[in-house]
Amino acid sequence: MAVDAVIFDWGGTLTPWHTIDVAQSWLAASGDPDLAARLGAAEDAAWARSRDEHSSATLDSVLQAAGVDADDHFLASYHAWWEPHTLTDPDALPLLRELRQRGIKVGVLSNTMWPRSAHEQIFVRDEVLELIDGAVYTSEIDWVKPHQEAFSAVMAAIGETDPTACVFVGDRPYDDIHGAKSAGMRAVLIMNSDVPGYEAAEPDATITRLAELMDYIDRWS
Repeated sequence: MAVDAVIFDWGGTLTPWHTIDVAQSWLAASGDPDLAARLGAAEDAAWARSRDEHSSATLDSVLQAAGVDADDHFLASYHAWWEPHTLTDPDALPLLRELRQRGIKVGVLSNTMWPRSAHEQIFVRDEVLELIDGAVYTSEIDWVKPHQEAFSAVMAAIGETDPTACVFVGDRPYDDIHGAKSAGMRAVLIMNSDVPGYEAAEPDATITRLAELMDYIDRWS
């Protein structure tokens, strides 16, 4: 089956993985260690529900759970702290251009609490937004990967109906690889030793950087 679409995870895939102290983002926003700890606990609880129940969450719901009424300065400080940690992989721009030149659709499916506007600002900054045909951010839907509704949503966003013509690229064996394979897609694992493994996840290919992906697209096309 030819490849009609390539769908990417965001964090750890289009944005290279590296270890950070997320608690510092809340401290940067609030300036109050006790409040930052409360916000961090609310975020941890939301991610735990996502892992256990595959239910989504939003930044607003985390703030509400922590009892925080965030103003524009708070949110600007929060996102400013994240800016150096959201840089798009240098391999991404030439890869997305090559896919576009070949008429292959590009999608993004991210498990995220952030609003669409935050992600689009990042893609505009890094000059890749116009190369993305459709994106689904789980903050806008009820479910997160590996739930099948998340994969169905991103297929709809790029106008694709056949999962066997889609390739999903991600760094998480359970959320990305198991989820995509269960949805009927091919799945490519970009290696990241810090992400927990999942024995039942069997990628169709394994890469160490995005630049290696086109070799597999060529084989499958």
